[in-house]
Amino acid sequence: MSGIAAAFLLPWSNSHQTVYDRLARMLAKLALRGQAGVGVAAFMHNNGIRYKSASQPSCELSAIDSDEQDLKFNPHVAIAHVRGRTCSDGESDDQPSCNRRANTHQLAMFLDGALANAAEVRAELATQGHHLGRTDAEPLPKLVEHICERDYWRQGLRVDYENVFREVDERIDGAISALLLDAEGNLIAFRNRYGLRPLEFMQTDDGFLLFASENCAFAGLQGESDQILPGSIKYVDGKKGSCHDRSVTNSRRAAKLCAYETLYIGSPETSIQGRSHLETRYSIGFSLGDLIARRISAPPDGTPIIVSSMPHTGGPYADGLFSSLLARGVRAERREVIETQMSERTLIGPSRERKQRIAHKYRLTSIDVDKRTILIADEALIRGDTSRTVTSMLLSAGVKAVHWGIGSPPVVAPNYYGVNIENIDELAFWQTWKGLPAQQRKQSLLFKDIEPHVLKAIEAKIAASINAATVTYLPFPRLTSLLPRASEGMDLSPFTFEMPTPAGQKRANRDLHNLVADRHGAA
Repeated sequence: MSGIAAAFLLPWSNSHQTVYDRLARMLAKLALRGQAGVGVAAFMHNNGIRYKSASQPSCELSAIDSDEQDLKFNPHVAIAHVRGRTCSDGESDDQPSCNRRANTHQLAMFLDGALANAAEVRAELATQGHHLGRTDAEPLPKLVEHICERDYWRQGLRVDYENVFREVDERIDGAISALLLDAEGNLIAFRNRYGLRPLEFMQTDDGFLLFASENCAFAGLQGESDQILPGSIKYVDGKKGSCHDRSVTNSRRAAKLCAYETLYIGSPETSIQGRSHLETRYSIGFSLGDLIARRISAPPDGTPIIVSSMPHTGGPYADGLFSSLLARGVRAERREVIETQMSERTLIGPSRERKQRIAHKYRLTSIDVDKRTILIADEALIRGDTSRTVTSMLLSAGVKAVHWGIGSPPVVAPNYYGVNIENIDELAFWQTWKGLPAQQRKQSLLFKDIEPHVLKAIEAKIAASINAATVTYLPFPRLTSLLPRASEGMDLSPFTFEMPTPAGQKRANRDLHNLVADRHGAA
């Protein structure tokens, strides 16, 4: 999970803005996509590519102002990346990844998303003599570099990026959108065939070509915008500024955007088919209220239930849930009881490291919760580590009961496309599944068609495992009815086990077979 953006100043532009100005504006809108800092690569003719980085979150950008060391360096094109922690040992993905093996052949490349077959690509490149570090961001840029060197640089030929990315698209499996800047100032935007990660484009009225992971980055700007199509590149000539669209795949597979974009990763201001993520998340929370109102009621003493959220993505869910409870006559008040002390996500990394970050990330906003009933809204319950920690924190502060409203169905599948779930055995659903009676285990393998009574049994066991009074998931049919593209235009594999790529399905089936076989063997 990360954010990418680019700005190209067209030759005819008379704008007083610089490419740095535009990047700072766009990256601030992409802050949810990464909290480990920002990387920038900029190009100026006769000066080549220069790199900058900053450790602060993108919402506090100051590192991409004019180059203080050389005020004459005034680039006409720059690409940038909002970094997250993506590698298994917790290091940030140190983008841009650049090629400096030959002074005349230099590439800078940023990517949003993840390779499902990163290990295979890494091993193949190693046999070709390439040395890669440990970060997840390296295999794809190195693959691009390898193809360029093999087919073009050694022969002194101009790179044909259409052919380069055609081979790339055939050899990678995963959810990728990427930006590349070469030593001639050419800019290439790439979105792989599965379309799981978005990549947006705008030509502004004042003479900029802009690229970004989400269309919220263009808010307030005037011009024409569109998406980069899955399985295609947009090539911008470094000298002329002319744009060329090229398809790099023969695949006829219908592209589907990962549901996590709407539910979690994307900015609330980003829209799909004219509907913002904020609206969708609020609607999901409102629908949850219908279910939760049947399960819990205000305490007998008349004290209202406190409806809170998990910061910073759960707010719209909690707002919708609160409104729904009021509409159904449940006494409730809306206020936050949890806040964060650091911005980094806790989804990624080894179990011990994640738990340490969780323990340091959250704290109570107020001690005024004694004997109160708390209802917390969150977009997903994945492993249960965070919800267990927060529940224990609240109970230790004297809270009477903690309830959870989850704005999605149970997460059942390994997500190879940016959330770093390597094995289904670590998911709360599967930890609970092992303890179900045989008939309920069999029925729960229907995933999106789980019967309501089986889902309630799963919810009760997960609630017990995190010390909560109740856990309420959004049933799958309700989710699809509330998404802007329903089930047709969204990848819902985290909830269905129907993976978006053949290779991903093979991996998921292998994990499922191993887990079910182990359970049957233990029985």
